[in-house]
Amino acid sequence: MDAMSQNRNVPLCIDLDGTLIATDTLWEGLASVLIRRPWLFFAVIAWAISGKAVLKREIAARYVRTGAEWPYRSEVIERIRIARESGQPVWLVTGAAESTANIIAGHLGLFDRVLHSTDSENLTSRRKRERLLSLCGDGGFDYAGNSRDDLAVFDAARRAIVVAPDRAASRWARANEAEMLPLRKTSPLAILKSIRVHQWLKNILIAVPLVLNHEFADFNLLLAAVAAFFSFSFLASAVYVVNDISDLANDRLHPRKRLRPLAAGTVSIPVISATAAGLLLASIALASLLPPLFWGVLALYALITTVYTFVLKRKLLVDVFTLAGLYTVRIVAGAAATGVDPSFWLLAFSIFFFLSLALVKRYVELDELAEDPLSQLKGRSYVGSDKDMIGQAGIAAAFSAAMVLALYVDSEDVASMYSHPALLWPLCPLILYMLLRIWILARRSQMHEDPVVFIMRDWRSQVTTIAGAGLVLLATFQF
Repeated sequence: MDAMSQNRNVPLCIDLDGTLIATDTLWEGLASVLIRRPWLFFAVIAWAISGKAVLKREIAARYVRTGAEWPYRSEVIERIRIARESGQPVWLVTGAAESTANIIAGHLGLFDRVLHSTDSENLTSRRKRERLLSLCGDGGFDYAGNSRDDLAVFDAARRAIVVAPDRAASRWARANEAEMLPLRKTSPLAILKSIRVHQWLKNILIAVPLVLNHEFADFNLLLAAVAAFFSFSFLASAVYVVNDISDLANDRLHPRKRLRPLAAGTVSIPVISATAAGLLLASIALASLLPPLFWGVLALYALITTVYTFVLKRKLLVDVFTLAGLYTVRIVAGAAATGVDPSFWLLAFSIFFFLSLALVKRYVELDELAEDPLSQLKGRSYVGSDKDMIGQAGIAAAFSAAMVLALYVDSEDVASMYSHPALLWPLCPLILYMLLRIWILARRSQMHEDPVVFIMRDWRSQVTTIAGAGLVLLATFQF
């Protein structure tokens, strides 16, 4: 019998979790369900006690995703296409719940048969092996899998294809000289991207009250500001993880967000969940070293960000005002940690400045929509026709920030704190230059990232910031 004829009789069996898709449907569904409905925690325990197959069914019933909302491995899909072109039947053989397996199989349209878990059978490891042996016989199937649970199935297969293996599967592949598809695995860099370490720079705002009140030479206050910085950063990273897990479906349909490690499946749900838990504990530990008022501000930040993740981000305009407010909360946190009172002018400037940047972010997202003025931004309450209004509001907020700064420079507070207050006046055009340039780039469709991150990476914005800091120093000291 030639190879092609033999292939027509021997199915290529494809595992789902970690093989066909770069995630685990159960872990992802479990995390998302508990984040959105934490009151189901004890129900989850009851389902798990009833058996893993029951747990999978119940989670799948509450975490319904279309076929397009999963991170497929293109290399595995190409292998399936090659097998089909050679006449080899292809089966999806998975431990996932029936609804999940059928939705994915229906979306791809590449499978001749689907085998999945039922209420009475969790189709993994030896149970999967026994099912395939009963249908195909020993060596009567090819199998593509990725994990320790697949070792028993590899042993019974005619040919094993090991995809993005864990340690156990990798050792088995080397020992048996099996074919491997060594795709991307979880890496420390991917974890750092998931917790968005680059966003920690936003928390430098915590030091602003200390600097503007000229208390930065006090070592104890400086130490308190550093502890507050890391406490806030760790908490923010944990919140980012929660937000990304809850928004996985939308992120995977977004042209850029689909490349985030969680959405792309390069970081597993268990790993990133454990990381977030560790960051949360570290944040609490650092906060315990600071005044009780800081605890209150930190709790307020956690509350607002949580409500934003599940409710406010979908509310028209409320979302951008919330984002602007969260930046101002960072300044308040710095004041609470160091005991330095923030001025009214600083808080007012912060609100308008960051409102303008938040509106830039929405403007860019609307600019990427289809030209249909009624097309809605995914997961938001904006439509295409809102773009001009958002742009006008954002530019108005930029001028308002400059106006507040001008009033501050002309105030008695500045006259009493600075030796040369007139040197602060150039800050107003510098702020306007920075913000209006960002808006011009946005109008040109050349702003493709978070505007705050853009400021941190853009050399012109960096030069503008350094020039502003230099003016503050010159205005402060006698010469």
